[in-house]
Amino acid sequence: MTAVVTGARRRAVRDGDRHVDTAHLLHSLVESDPEVRDAFDGGPQLARVLGYLVQRSIGYGLRWQGTQEDSGAFPAVREPAGEGWSPSAEAAMDRALRRALRRGELHADGLDLLAALVADPRCRAVEVLERAGVAVEALRGRMADLRSTGDPQG
Repeated sequence: MTAVVTGARRRAVRDGDRHVDTAHLLHSLVESDPEVRDAFDGGPQLARVLGYLVQRSIGYGLRWQGTQEDSGAFPAVREPAGEGWSPSAEAAMDRALRRALRRGELHADGLDLLAALVADPRCRAVEVLERAGVAVEALRGRMADLRSTGDPQG
C-alpha cells in the first residue's frame, strides 16, 4: 500500500491537482497491484480502464483541477490520512483499513482498497470505471466473492 499511496501522491502533484483523490488512488492501484488487475473481468476491460486513466492524467482531469472530491456517500474520517487528501479518498483509505482489520490483518492491501473505492458509487474512481465501461456492480460482487467481509460497505 505504501507504493500505491506514494504513486497517487506523485500523480496528483504531476497532474497539478490540489488533492489526492480516489481516481489517483485507482490509477496507482491498477498500475502497481497484480491482484487488483486480476479482479477486473479480463484484459480488454483492464486495458480500457488504464487507457481512460491515462487520458485523465494528460488532460481529462482538468475539469477536476482545483476542486475537492467529496462524494458525500460516506463521512470522511475524523483524523485525515494526510494533508492534501480529498474527503472521499480519506474515507476510502479508512474503509480499506477497517476491512483488513475485520479479516484480522493490521494493514490493508490492494483488494481492500479496490473494494473500498467501488463501495462509494459517487466517487471519482467509480466515475472513471463507469466511463471506461466497467460494470461496477459486477466488480463489487467479485470483490465480495474474493474476500467476504460481512460488511456491504467494504
